[in-house]
Amino acid sequence: MRRILATLKIALRALRRNKMRTVLTMLGMIIGVGAVIAMVGIGNGAKSQIEAQIASFGENLILVWTGSMTRGGVHTGWGSAGTLSVEDAEAIQREVPGVVVISPEVRTSGQVAAGNENWFTQIVGEGSDYFTMRQWPVVQGGGFSEQDVRAANKVAVVGKTIVDQLFPGEDPIGQILRVKSAPFVVVGVLRPKGLSVQGQDQDDIVLVPYTSAMKRLLGVTMLRSINVQASSPRMLNPAQAQIISLLRQRHHITPGKDDDFTVRTQQEIADAATEQSKTMSWLLAGIACVSLVVGGIGIMNIMLVSVTERTREIGIRMAVGARGGDILLQFLTEAVTLSMIGGIIGILAGLGTSKVIEILKHWPVMTPALWIVIAFLVSAAVGVFFGFYPARKASKLDPIDALRYE
Repeated sequence: MRRILATLKIALRALRRNKMRTVLTMLGMIIGVGAVIAMVGIGNGAKSQIEAQIASFGENLILVWTGSMTRGGVHTGWGSAGTLSVEDAEAIQREVPGVVVISPEVRTSGQVAAGNENWFTQIVGEGSDYFTMRQWPVVQGGGFSEQDVRAANKVAVVGKTIVDQLFPGEDPIGQILRVKSAPFVVVGVLRPKGLSVQGQDQDDIVLVPYTSAMKRLLGVTMLRSINVQASSPRMLNPAQAQIISLLRQRHHITPGKDDDFTVRTQQEIADAATEQSKTMSWLLAGIACVSLVVGGIGIMNIMLVSVTERTREIGIRMAVGARGGDILLQFLTEAVTLSMIGGIIGILAGLGTSKVIEILKHWPVMTPALWIVIAFLVSAAVGVFFGFYPARKASKLDPIDALRYE
């Protein structure tokens, strides 16, 4: 232990001889480790935010979208063909085991008005179970009922943005909201959700019974999608498979033909949403690792220069009894010390950068303690890897030649 402490003391004294060179040598390590810590924190924060938003949609959800259609050789994408019917939704709830509730959905956008105020927003038709399914409670008033859905009543539940824009300083409950010129009575206000990951205002919405939207607003008979809630996570995949089988049977799709709908579980949507952020995180981490390698090469270069500059010192130490292993340990300790100090500063710089980004950009940042430990160990490993060759070269010097070196 005393030997190690003595070697460390010599290493620190050697590094202090040329402070500027030592700082510049550590710079590559500082940038590399700092970049890794910052990117991991930002990447994990983005991933957790996406997962939290997907989770806020509800639990154990399966989403069924109508298929695409082609006009003039142009595919219009999922949700445009109108291949799902209300009967399909009812059949899913009736015939698929493990399905708890469903909410047929139609969606449009348009002008809404109240008094002298008007606003362009998204208008969504849903079933009465939508609020519990998507874990989106009504904080003022109430939601529309199953009776409202069956009777296609003109009632609406609105988001906070609609209240702020059309009913500033007023109680919206019971007031008339003109949706595409059709008068709807506001019966409830949704709990505010704020912006989505994509920056969309989730509170800028008007919810009405899907039957009212189909008959009174859009004049359509087909659905855009069906929201399905399974009884438990383990029922998601079996229910998904049975929904696909049921819809293929109902739509008379023969074997080998493509589906005119698509079915995705909540987990699949979450995985797809986080895949892009994971790819970007790995790309940035790869760039940061290049900085680590460059920093390691800088350490090797400086240690080789140090060996050359201190050749005579090495010869004197060997002449008074130092062995090759002692010289190897000394220079290896200097390289590892240089790398670890740079790694510690880099960790602090990365955590500080993450915090600044979180404050300025309001991005969530999550840096696991494991990654901090990994960054510290990697910095030490870089010092060992890139410092070994210069240290070994120093230990192999001939004492006579070293004493003669000028």
